[in-house]
Amino acid sequence: MAALKQVTPMIWVKDLNVSLDFYTRVLGFSVGLLMDGVYAYMTWGPVAFRLLQDGAGEGEKPSDHTGQLSCYVDVAGLDDLYAELKPALDPLPPGRVRAPFNQDYGQREFHVIDPDGFLIFFGEAIKAG
Repeated sequence: MAALKQVTPMIWVKDLNVSLDFYTRVLGFSVGLLMDGVYAYMTWGPVAFRLLQDGAGEGEKPSDHTGQLSCYVDVAGLDDLYAELKPALDPLPPGRVRAPFNQDYGQREFHVIDPDGFLIFFGEAIKAG
């Protein structure tokens, strides 16, 4: 019987080198695979993203994907993660990072927007006190 294993977002990027720098230096991902300067498989523990440079690969990409895509990364120790990433997040342009805050739906989150407008939510459940 088949079983679903994981979801790996495919993120279209304008400049793979700029995105590789962002995902490795700012967010701490590792490059698992880099192909022909147009595709990268990025990992951090069980979380993975596939970066594909616009105009590369088969098929047609959305013509305007900026701001339309996002993903949610569930984490343990959200505030610790934010503190770890903060030195690399601070130099990003205004509006690209939202510091940790509590949501009404019981999650504590922080948000980061990558160089191409891809919104990444980092969040964890708020422990009932």
